[in-house]
Amino acid sequence: MAAEQDPEARAAARPLLTDLYQATMALGYWRAGRARDAAEFELFFRRCPFGGAFALAAGLRDCVRFLRAFRLRDADVQFLASVLPPDTDPAFFEHLRALDCSEVTVRALPEGSLAFPGVPLLQVSGPLLVVQLLETPLLCLVSYASLVATNAARLRLIAGPEKRLLEMGLRRAQGPDGGLTASTYSYLGGFDSSSNVLAGQLRGVPVAGTLAHSFVTSFSGSEVPPDPGVPGCSQASSCIPGPHSSPTLFHRCWRQQLVRALGWTWRPKPRCGWSRFQVPWLESVLIVVSNNIDEEALARLAQEGSEVNVIGIGTSVVTCPQQPSLGGVYKLVAVGGQPRMKLTEDPEKQTLPGSKAAFRLLGSDGSPLMDMLQLAEEPVPQAGQELRVWPPGAQEPCTVRPAQVEPLLRLCLQQGQLCEPLPSLAESRALAQLSLSRLSPEHRRLRSPAQYQVVLSERLQALVNSLCAGQSP
Repeated sequence: MAAEQDPEARAAARPLLTDLYQATMALGYWRAGRARDAAEFELFFRRCPFGGAFALAAGLRDCVRFLRAFRLRDADVQFLASVLPPDTDPAFFEHLRALDCSEVTVRALPEGSLAFPGVPLLQVSGPLLVVQLLETPLLCLVSYASLVATNAARLRLIAGPEKRLLEMGLRRAQGPDGGLTASTYSYLGGFDSSSNVLAGQLRGVPVAGTLAHSFVTSFSGSEVPPDPGVPGCSQASSCIPGPHSSPTLFHRCWRQQLVRALGWTWRPKPRCGWSRFQVPWLESVLIVVSNNIDEEALARLAQEGSEVNVIGIGTSVVTCPQQPSLGGVYKLVAVGGQPRMKLTEDPEKQTLPGSKAAFRLLGSDGSPLMDMLQLAEEPVPQAGQELRVWPPGAQEPCTVRPAQVEPLLRLCLQQGQLCEPLPSLAESRALAQLSLSRLSPEHRRLRSPAQYQVVLSERLQALVNSLCAGQSP
């Protein structure tokens, strides 16, 4: 997709946004004659962020754009040649020049879906050398996007549905790319708008803003709007004398534009507008607050009876101070159709082997009960079927009979081709809000939530046990 035809492509990551060891491993695979071995990786996280019981999957749209545009240019290959061993066979660099993702297949959680530990956000399969090279950029694209979306969702849950949330953290973000990502995925997570103009241009995020102290202090207090064509600002009598004149001017010049652009509703306020300043419209002015608002401060502002309409949040949404990293990982699960498993003394870091399918088991009210992972070749579980499953760390299986079963992973790319149109950012935002509304209050609460279970099928558990015992699958 050309950048001039697709503005979002201008924000796409580049192939060399990666770690050096991906290139050295690629060289190792090539030297061993294994570059084209069929392989499958899974991208997932081990713990829900912020001490909560859920996360939101995000970043898929960016991943698809990256994969479809993936190609090492001559300058990229020349740089790799300068940092790899000098005796590297030139044929390896010719191999790199020919690489693309035309043989890569991706299954993924739809963007805006609820995500839980161990359940793949992405399954990436293709030639071993290529899908190894994709590890770092895919983690970079998914992890921070999902973290910010989840952080924004928590703030939305605290604020409730009525308060307008404005993301305004660009100047506090970790660089331009971090700022654009934060603005995009805070909107997906439930914010109403962003101050980031580039996020509006490239990603379609609604943009909004207030005014800075510099605008206020630039006025002496006696100015009259010079342009009689500005609606509502043509008469000297329209300005409140003294230090109030600058915000009054700003409000009168921009009120109607704000209403049209944002759909904000003007609600009655205490009658100080008329009684003190003799300006009737001050009774319906929006109250917008900001200043280092975190979850605790937001909870106070969201209390019933609060007159605040719009809450601007910057640092605490874009920097995720409670947990600055999702801890996403990208692990090999199969090579040549054979399962692979990482064995370690730390049970949390053991991986689940084999190509898998994932399902969400739902109760009769549509709320999620648990997620189930099984081997890809197993029969699809059915609603009303009694299933024997293994919870994490259990010594015995338990049974569950779901009222509904929802497949989680959708085929997104097949052999490099897009399988269906990507949803818009607004559609993914709507999915996120719907998904959160269906989550039980015990799992949705932000402090000491009940932990959501991810269980294994009996066959997958048996495979894990056999590999842990050193037996061949």
